[in-house]
Amino acid sequence: MPLSGLIFDIQRFSIHDGPGIRTVVFFKGCPLRCAWCANPESQRMQPEVADSADNCIGCGDCLTACPRGAIRDATGGEGRYRPFSIDRAMCDDCGRCADVCMPEAKRLIGRQVTVEEVMADVRKDTVFYRSSGGGVTLSGGEPLSQPAFTSAILDACRRAGIPTALETCGQAAFDDLASVCALADDIYFDVKLLDDDAHRRWTGVSNEHILENLRRLGECETEVIVRSPLIPGCNDGERDVRSLARLCAELPQVRALELLPYHGFGEHKYQRLQRDYSLTGMLALQSGDVDRLLAAAHEELGQRAGFEEGGEAFPCRVVAAFG
Repeated sequence: MPLSGLIFDIQRFSIHDGPGIRTVVFFKGCPLRCAWCANPESQRMQPEVADSADNCIGCGDCLTACPRGAIRDATGGEGRYRPFSIDRAMCDDCGRCADVCMPEAKRLIGRQVTVEEVMADVRKDTVFYRSSGGGVTLSGGEPLSQPAFTSAILDACRRAGIPTALETCGQAAFDDLASVCALADDIYFDVKLLDDDAHRRWTGVSNEHILENLRRLGECETEVIVRSPLIPGCNDGERDVRSLARLCAELPQVRALELLPYHGFGEHKYQRLQRDYSLTGMLALQSGDVDRLLAAAHEELGQRAGFEEGGEAFPCRVVAAFG
């Protein structure tokens, strides 16, 4: 039986998930629950139904298709109409409502695919990888939640001559991390917070194992790019950024640090999944604040041997944010 895994999207023509033009494969399942996560649909290791009220036309097909009676009637008082919605306490995410929903107000997120099915999509853009220096990026969620499937895709890309990148939160068994990293051309390793208590509060897990994995990657001669989101009121202090930069400067396997300013582009996804988004109303950092933090990181990194301000020996840069 062909090896398969659970993904929720394959996004083509991405330019923020590695060098050049990328095809990004988004895995489902993640051990973290970051308050700012821009892909909440990636967190659970199972398909789930998203509900977009704006798309509902009130046809009622979902009402009759649901075997559990989890769809709420859309008839309002005094003849008024309101969209059909899902009672999450009764819904088992079977997807029957999504199967019959023509306007895609109900949509099942997450599907099992084989390695060859992924590669069929990946190969469509080979010409763009070659012309731009791009390739395939495995993201999520957390690809290491499905290590065998991740390794198989990376191996298939390598045999096809397609460059690869892996985005990981680092919360995984080290043996899985090391074996997968050995197959990928670029490793993007997330470090959210260095303070363990704050990390538990904002992501739901300790950072102890994550930081241990980052340090141990030096044993594997694997180069990594550390990425850290800048979340206002969480880790956007100069002390936070300097501490992170010092850590990177101490680890020879870290070849770059990327600071990623917060954005709230994923907030609407929480509404479709009927989950609370705790950062509603949070504003992104101003460009001046980002420049100040970037300068602080450069100053700390400048103490590392071989680093030159603005040079390529150990570049520190701000790029577009991710979740």
